[in-house]
Amino acid sequence: MIARAVSTASAIAVALGAGMTPAMAAGAPHGGPTLSTATPDATAPWAPENDEKTGHYRTPLSATVSPRTAGTSPLKLTIPAPTGRHSVGMVGLHLVDNSRTDPYVPGRKRELMVSLFYPTNSPSGHYQAPWMPSLSGASFLASRGLSPQKVTLPPTAGHVLAPVDTSLGKLPVLLYSSGLHSDRAMGTALVQDLASRGYLVVTVDHTHDANEVQFPANRVEHNAMPAGSHSSDTLKVRAADMKFVIDKLNTLSTGGNPDYGHATLPAGLTKHVDMSRIGMFGWSLGGGAVATSMQLDKRIAAGANLDGQFFGTAQSKDLNRPFMLFSSGTHNRNTDGSWRTMWSHLKGYRVDIQLHGAAHLSFSDNEWMVHQEAGLLGLSQSQLQQQYGTIDPNRAIAIQRTYLAAFFDQELLKKHNTLLDGPSTKYPEISFVR
Repeated sequence: MIARAVSTASAIAVALGAGMTPAMAAGAPHGGPTLSTATPDATAPWAPENDEKTGHYRTPLSATVSPRTAGTSPLKLTIPAPTGRHSVGMVGLHLVDNSRTDPYVPGRKRELMVSLFYPTNSPSGHYQAPWMPSLSGASFLASRGLSPQKVTLPPTAGHVLAPVDTSLGKLPVLLYSSGLHSDRAMGTALVQDLASRGYLVVTVDHTHDANEVQFPANRVEHNAMPAGSHSSDTLKVRAADMKFVIDKLNTLSTGGNPDYGHATLPAGLTKHVDMSRIGMFGWSLGGGAVATSMQLDKRIAAGANLDGQFFGTAQSKDLNRPFMLFSSGTHNRNTDGSWRTMWSHLKGYRVDIQLHGAAHLSFSDNEWMVHQEAGLLGLSQSQLQQQYGTIDPNRAIAIQRTYLAAFFDQELLKKHNTLLDGPSTKYPEISFVR
């Protein structure tokens, strides 16, 4: 979302270069249908229905938020800075799959918005991308009973259209899929950190599954999934989305421009995408989508599931590529039958780690965001702990960043990290499920 300090020129640059628009407008409230999980774990805290069921998202504004007096500045949220050696660039792309009809809106071609975060050595003069575009951002805030006048969402570390650091050679690729009805921005704290470590990280909005997706020309598409949609069917859609995105990355790798409107690309992006080193990670339903995507597309060489159930047939098929299970403090394969089944079918390198003190929502940007908004949302410390666990938000994010990087560095870059061998005194919150 665009911070209030952004200049008109910067906003125009975003509109032209990344498919984002400068105008701010309140979005329509949305709740959306739930998924049919048809598993014994459907009511568990880590079930996809709980990706947004936090007890405060749809509470009326008047019930929890005290109106700010005239002239009071909005609360300015911050996002943890990346920890890698590199500055971060960013570009948004509008992709249209002419071979596929949208599964949720008949008569339309499937179209997606994606964000690419990557290392740059020349960030100067390039505006920092918003956490979400302005219109979808206002809709997101409205779903929490907030507004851009009360809360300013932060800029990311991604400098729009900054040139790619070509001295690094071809960049290994990581794909990100978020939770049910969740926006691609929900993984930004992890995504921009991985980009600062030398990865090209692609976040994907699954249109009409995500609550709001902003396209060029001020168009916002909302959740349009039919009531009772089955999780396994939803994951098939997401896997097809990911396969299509990888195809478009291949277009970039060969010098082409896959953007539907042929938007300006950062210098050095084409021909610097390493199609031989692709990984994927996701949170909650997006974590479940990793296995489904890997079964559909063998180009995904390694995967990590952040606290998400598995659905459909993927969990019962052998997978001979590296896989990480990364769970909250109350969730692992001893409590989730889908994880036990998946574990038995992981035939390549596998690791199952648990972050004690964390809750399901700790693996999303809600971890840093809601703690900052707690006063406006009327949330007590006990309510925060119920939804986000007892772990300090900064600590939770730092540990997730460290172990995700260790896994993908090991599997894609062939840099072994002893953190994955067993418990560490430096990170006592992590246990290995044997």
